[in-house]
Amino acid sequence: MSSLTRWNPFKPLARFDAPSEFDDLFRAFPLRSAWRDFELQPDIRIDVSEDTGSYRVKAEMPGVDKNDIELSIDGNQVTIGAEIKRDVERKDGETELYAERYYGKARRMFSLPGEVDGSKAEARYDKGVLSITLPKKANGQSRKIAIS
Repeated sequence: MSSLTRWNPFKPLARFDAPSEFDDLFRAFPLRSAWRDFELQPDIRIDVSEDTGSYRVKAEMPGVDKNDIELSIDGNQVTIGAEIKRDVERKDGETELYAERYYGKARRMFSLPGEVDGSKAEARYDKGVLSITLPKKANGQSRKIAIS
């Protein structure tokens, strides 16, 4: 019996996915923990929106203590950093078989379209999401100047 697959024009055809295939290969490799050292740190995923007076940033940072988060603003440049700590509590005789969660330092830098008034910025951390409100810096009102 043959099975038919419905064609979806928005889904690419199945192909060899090299990073995934190599990752599967190294999952079975006995020195998997050594391979982990070569992996890149995870991204801090962000959403940025704006209204007439401010920019709003939401950054996913699950498992991070709010005291381990650093936030800095310089003009229109925003830097978010965090130290992700790993709780290692093993019972006697317990051996770790596989460790995939990242721990260490993570950092994200990005620029906004306009400058920010850092003195009025606000940040709140709740349920693994850092919410930042960044008021736009007043660049002055445009005005028509009479030429004499």
